[in-house]
Amino acid sequence: MQVRVYVSPRQGILDPQGRAVENALKSLGFADASNVHIGRYITLEVKGDSRAAVEAEVARMCDQLLANPLIEDYRFEVEGG
Repeated sequence: MQVRVYVSPRQGILDPQGRAVENALKSLGFADASNVHIGRYITLEVKGDSRAAVEAEVARMCDQLLANPLIEDYRFEVEGG
């Protein structure tokens, strides 16, 4: 099954990359841009007998490697199955 994982900094966690992009946007004249956060988008294929099994496997992948659960949130979408 095709899986899309979205990882982003938790609210209230310092995001220096997001802050740098926000400042750059403002310096380019995009004054309305604010609260910029930079995250990651990951796609992968996961084989499994059921959608529930794939979702459980992807959650374990996110908790153990794809996201840092202390400072990042994640969500994912599973297609197929």
